[in-house]
Amino acid sequence: MNFIEPKQGISIPGQEIQNLNAAKLSVYIIAFNEEEKIKQALLSVEWADEIIVADSFSTDNTAVIAKEFGAKVIQISFNGFGALRNIAIEACSHDWIFSLDSDERCTKGARKEIQKIIHSKDSLDAYYIPRKNYFMGKWIRHAGFYPDFRQPQLFRKGVLKFRNDAVHERYEVISNKKCGYLKSNIFQVPFKNLEEIIHKTNRYSTLGAQKLQAANKKSGMSKALLHGFWAWVTLYVLKLGFLDGWPGFIIAFGNFEGTFYKYAKFYLQDKGLDSFLNTKFPDE
Repeated sequence: MNFIEPKQGISIPGQEIQNLNAAKLSVYIIAFNEEEKIKQALLSVEWADEIIVADSFSTDNTAVIAKEFGAKVIQISFNGFGALRNIAIEACSHDWIFSLDSDERCTKGARKEIQKIIHSKDSLDAYYIPRKNYFMGKWIRHAGFYPDFRQPQLFRKGVLKFRNDAVHERYEVISNKKCGYLKSNIFQVPFKNLEEIIHKTNRYSTLGAQKLQAANKKSGMSKALLHGFWAWVTLYVLKLGFLDGWPGFIIAFGNFEGTFYKYAKFYLQDKGLDSFLNTKFPDE
């Protein structure tokens, strides 16, 4: 990992305090056809100095709702989540950036911590934020869904860069400081219903297959089954998903399906069998 050395300069008395008081925050929210979720996400960060909604040409009212709220909407063609996030970060105007997805909600506790951090001279350059997930009428405490640190969501501009991954985007923290962790949660409603689980499973498995193909991985249906089974065991057994009851089981089962179909789709693409309509049937 390449680190950028901090620039050395002359400190002017009183300037540091003035700069801290002037610290401003940009929030970016990535969205696609999220008209049912985007307003609550926007309301939770209405206190920010700037809100950027990175939309990928939604066909519903997502962009309209965001504009009416006063957010700046930028349209970005979807070429993977990594590239999407990099473009959204570049669109942010201020030195501090808070990343929030459309199914996430900033809490009052997280807001207070964020404001304290950006106005402190002792702040680090990037922070992870714990996410508390609500699913099937309860808060999920296991199955890898809590504290569910994903990637640094609060960071100085220029510190975080994503790889051009289609999904589950990897990132690099460009700093000689360690990352910090907020104590306060943000909330997430990852699925509005079971239908959305199926929809996300299908979409993310397709993107995951593309990622495997780009990495020149080896394909195989046995790999699909083994990876899928291990994904279920990891969430349901090793990460104690069974303690969350049926919600934990469904989360683990959904992860099995997503992982299985990711490798299965990759195998079919690799063998040129990803379209079943090209088969030539014999005359009878």
